[in-house]
Amino acid sequence: MIKFFRVLFILISMLFAVLYYIDFSLKAIIIAAAVSVVVALAIIIMVEYVSHTFSSRVLLAAIMGLVLGLILSHLIVVAISAFPAFIPAGKSAVSKGIIYHVIGFSVMMFFVINNDEIAFLDRYIATKVEEAKSAIASYKILDTSVIIDGRISDICDTGFIEGIMVIPNFVLGELQMIADSADPIKRNRGRRGLDILNKMQKDQSIMVKISDMDFPDIPEVDSKLVKLAKIMKAKVITNDFNLNKVAEFHGVPVLNINQLSNALKPIVLPGEEMSVSLIKEGKDPNQAIGYLDDGTMVVVENGRKKLNNDVGVIVTSVLQTTAGRMIFARLKNGS
Repeated sequence: MIKFFRVLFILISMLFAVLYYIDFSLKAIIIAAAVSVVVALAIIIMVEYVSHTFSSRVLLAAIMGLVLGLILSHLIVVAISAFPAFIPAGKSAVSKGIIYHVIGFSVMMFFVINNDEIAFLDRYIATKVEEAKSAIASYKILDTSVIIDGRISDICDTGFIEGIMVIPNFVLGELQMIADSADPIKRNRGRRGLDILNKMQKDQSIMVKISDMDFPDIPEVDSKLVKLAKIMKAKVITNDFNLNKVAEFHGVPVLNINQLSNALKPIVLPGEEMSVSLIKEGKDPNQAIGYLDDGTMVVVENGRKKLNNDVGVIVTSVLQTTAGRMIFARLKNGS
C-alpha cells in the first residue's frame, strides 16, 4: 500500500510539471518531468524519515507550537508596526521576518521539548491508543531493577498488566552504564536488562514508550522516577524495597514484583507435610536449609544429618518478611 502511494505521488507530481510547461518545448517538458521526479523522491524520503524518527505526539506538539508561535509573532508584528520608530528604515520586511522566525521556532521547540508535560495532547494521542486497546491506557514506569529482573516481560505477556510501559531515558542510561561496567556480573545484568527491553519492544502485545523527560537538578535515579510518576500520574513498577517505600511516602502508587510473587506462592499451614531437598547448613546448630520449586526457603530443625538428601518434613511455622516467605519445619517422624 505504501509503495502504491509513493508511485501515485510521483506520477501526480510529473503530471503537474508537464501541465505547467505544456506551452514550452518538448525538451523543457522532459526536464521539468525529471526534476519533478527528483523533488518528489526527496519529499518522500524526508516525510518517511520524519514519520519513522518522530512519534505522533512530538509531531503534533511541533505543529501546535509552530501555529501558536506564528500567531504570537503576528500579534507582536502588529504591535510594533504601530511604532515605526522601532523598525529601521528600509528593513521592515526583514525585521518582521526575523520576528516570525525567532518567535515561531522558539515556541515550537518549547512544545517539542516539553511534549510529555502537555496534558492537552493526551486528548488526541492517548485516545487512539485507548480505541485500539478498548481500554484506558494508563502509564506504568519501569525502574532499572525490575527491567534487569526480567519477570515483567512474562507478566505483561499474560495480560495481567494493562497500559503503556514507560521507559525513562535516564533509566536507559543507567542500564547502559551497568552494561559497560568492568565487573562481569554487573555487565551481564545490564546486558540482560537491555535484552529484556528489546524483547518487550518487539512484542506487539506490549505498548512501550520511551520518555525523554529528565530532571538534571536531581542526581538520584529513584528520585527522578518518583517525580516523573507524579507528573505523568503513573504507577511505578519495581522490586526495589527502598524505592517502594520512598514512592509510597510521596503518594505514588507502586506495583512491586516481589510482593506479587509472594502473593502467588502456595499457602502453607503449620502441620502440612512436604518433601524438600536439603542443600546447605543453617545458622543454628543441627539446622539444614532447602528450597521449594518457587524459591521459598525451608529451614529444617535437626536436619543437618540429612544434608544433600530429599527428606519429608512437617511445617511448624511460616514467617512472612518483606524479602519473602520462610518456612520452618521439622523432620517427619523425627527421622
